[in-house]
Amino acid sequence: MFRIFRKEIAKELSDHLGFDVERFLRESEHADLSCTVAFKLAKEQKRKPDEIAADIANAITPELSDYIGSVEVANGYINFNASYEFLEDVVNTILDEDEDYGSMTEQQKVLIEHTSANPDGPLHIGHIRNSVIGDTLTRIFRKAGLNVKTHYYMNDMGRQVALAILGVRRFGLDDKLDNKKPDHAVADAYIAINKIMEENEEEKEKIEREVEEIMLEYELGNEEVSKEFRKVVEKAYEGIKQTLERLNIQHDEVVWESEFIRNGYVDRVLKKIEELGLLKKDGAWYVDLKSKGFEKDVVVRRENGTSLYITRDLAYHVWKNENFERFINILGSDHKFFGKQLSDILEILNLKPPEIVFFEFVSLPEGSMSTRKGKFISADELIERVYEEAYAIIKDREMSENEKREIAESVAIGALRFDFVKLAPEKPMTFDWKKALDFERQTASYIQYSHARACSILRKTVENGMPDLEIVGELCSPVERELIILLSKFTHVIERVLKELRPNVFADYVLDVAMKFNDFYRLSPVLKEDKEIRMHRLAIVDATRIVLRNGLEVLGIKPLERM
Repeated sequence: MFRIFRKEIAKELSDHLGFDVERFLRESEHADLSCTVAFKLAKEQKRKPDEIAADIANAITPELSDYIGSVEVANGYINFNASYEFLEDVVNTILDEDEDYGSMTEQQKVLIEHTSANPDGPLHIGHIRNSVIGDTLTRIFRKAGLNVKTHYYMNDMGRQVALAILGVRRFGLDDKLDNKKPDHAVADAYIAINKIMEENEEEKEKIEREVEEIMLEYELGNEEVSKEFRKVVEKAYEGIKQTLERLNIQHDEVVWESEFIRNGYVDRVLKKIEELGLLKKDGAWYVDLKSKGFEKDVVVRRENGTSLYITRDLAYHVWKNENFERFINILGSDHKFFGKQLSDILEILNLKPPEIVFFEFVSLPEGSMSTRKGKFISADELIERVYEEAYAIIKDREMSENEKREIAESVAIGALRFDFVKLAPEKPMTFDWKKALDFERQTASYIQYSHARACSILRKTVENGMPDLEIVGELCSPVERELIILLSKFTHVIERVLKELRPNVFADYVLDVAMKFNDFYRLSPVLKEDKEIRMHRLAIVDATRIVLRNGLEVLGIKPLERM
């Protein structure tokens, strides 16, 4: 709805001025929408911005659409406020559209690749941030109507996986699967083989040679080695998938890195680079990227004929170019150099590079982590710890044990997902479960509680015989008006995330709705007024409930009706 209001303002101004003013429109604390075009024109016309703004406002005011209630000028800004009719239509539209409110009809084929952790052990907290950012973007894109597919890119050809294979050869796997998640069992073997390498130099050299041998055999398609790789990688992913499912995250497809060796895409990309005269051969094969500012060439094939990670990733992105209009990668900030190399080579090949969301790493108060050394807090441990704390908070409430357990699970997963997405991806974060579970702070549980509060108000109304709800714009108090304007911005915020790829913007929006709703509830006694005012306020409560529910679902968090 806010998008309609914005478009009407843009049309009024553009028709009058003769050029597109969309880029001059700003959200403002002084109005529902503000325009800064007078400052641009002041430089051209050598007049005061306030004078130009006044002239524009006077000229367009008689032609205002039904949704524009007023136009005012302040210090060169042209400020617009929505009409009562707009406020009524916002609430009525939300009540009519219900679960469809906030949906859009954008049409594009999009691929989002996220998580893609090495299959050498369980996910840790850094992986969770990757997964939650990727899954939240997926949900936002789908709410916008886009045809989105998600990929887990399985790095089955890396050195870490080869070490895990050797660890399983030496220390076994099947005997550990009875009492351990398979990803944790694989991690045990991986950690054990690394420990040997750290403690024994002679064994280290031997293992390094074995790593090179099995990596070569796997790339060349040795059947027995391929079975070994497939078994270990699939077992690791089996456990990873269980963790992701508990976090309410699924992938549409797992794409194996080795597929691009087998299907000829690696050979195709190497041939294309060679045809462009960019391939240098001196034992190993290199791509010359000096034109892009790189001092060193990029190795794309080793002397023994095996490919590298970047070679296979280039092949994967050739495939992405052939099948999708947009493709988005979620990567840790330590991949920035690699991401630039990948993107620059694709541009040289006249192909579209991926849109990359880089995220900074996550820490716990316990400190840094290393899978290789066995010093890490797995995602499973973290989820369980947060769940236990959530249960401790609600265990004494009057409800069945099953309901308490279900609520604790939803609160725990909500706390994790919201905390990992509420900060801009480029900001480092420390996850503190105590703060994440604080019902009074800016957390998922605060939003869930606000939704449950709206549900409770409406339940009490139904118990007393709920009549038809009606929104009356003229009755709106300032806090009601602010809340309704905020409710109108659902698709406006979705649209912004589509452009900026910053899911924290949507998380902020849902939190703002919850905070404004609680301000409204504190200042407006919903159930204690006469019938007309009561029905008006209940309509706002129900509209807020719908926005909070739809918003939580887009964030992958369960909207609870009781807490």
